[in-house]
Amino acid sequence: MKYIQTFHESDNINDIYLVKQRTSAVTKNGKAYDNVILQDKTGTIDGKIWDPNSAGIDDFEAMDYVAITGTVKEFNSALQLSITRARKARAGEYSEEDYLPVSGNSVDGMYNELLSYINGLENTWLKQLCEEFFVKDEEFIKKFKVSSAAKSVHHSFVGGLLEHTLSVTRLCEYYTKAYPMLKKDLLISVAILHDIGKVRELSAFPENDYTDDGQLLGHIVMGSEMVSEKIKEIDGFPVKLASEIKHCILAHHGEYEFGSPKKPALMEAVALNFADNTDAKLETLTEIFRSTTNNGWLGFNRLLDSNLRKTGELS
Repeated sequence: MKYIQTFHESDNINDIYLVKQRTSAVTKNGKAYDNVILQDKTGTIDGKIWDPNSAGIDDFEAMDYVAITGTVKEFNSALQLSITRARKARAGEYSEEDYLPVSGNSVDGMYNELLSYINGLENTWLKQLCEEFFVKDEEFIKKFKVSSAAKSVHHSFVGGLLEHTLSVTRLCEYYTKAYPMLKKDLLISVAILHDIGKVRELSAFPENDYTDDGQLLGHIVMGSEMVSEKIKEIDGFPVKLASEIKHCILAHHGEYEFGSPKKPALMEAVALNFADNTDAKLETLTEIFRSTTNNGWLGFNRLLDSNLRKTGELS
């Protein structure tokens, strides 16, 4: 099949893609059209059906696999697919594996590395808490390994949550070497635990969308609740340590406007916020630059609040 990552301007496309979203809209001149987001395992692309009532456009909905005919065009420095024909694909015409974005790293390899951090913990309470999730809870482990870290933006692929968690943990390990005042076992533990709520916040692929509780509560609150649930099962768990763990989770987005119920009050919470923000932003940039061949300015990015371009070649 023709993967989205290989699209170029003026390409004629005639293949099957997963429809992540379909919404109706109206132009400034009052003409109806449809916005469509298409996905395969290499990424997504915005599509436009400029004549949704034409004979070539059959009925289909979000999460359908659809045979698409169209032309790739460039708009505002991004590729876009102008769709002229669309029909629901029939069973046997596609393989679901072609439509699930996956981490480029080994899931088992990443998970084993994460377990090595848990095995290295010296504090018995923190080690036991992490093992309750990542060693003993088979249902949690199964979900964690295949969950994404976000609906979009960064690490929105199978294994993305694991990849992000491991990256944050690696950064936090570095921080403990550079700043010895940090309590290593606490920081490593909260790095591993900080996003566990995302296994409840986001649905499984291929949908990868917010659940009802994801919309109502969010992964930060749910993650704190999940830790509380496990701590209740560990007889004698220190109350003060439990509060410090939950504070780090509740404060890891750093600011109220970014969804944190609390702002960081512990040194470990500050470090976790920096590590989480660093990995999220640098992975966002990585995915943006990987998806384009444009070496010029890419336009204003709302999430990074800046106009972006790739670094020039060093002479």
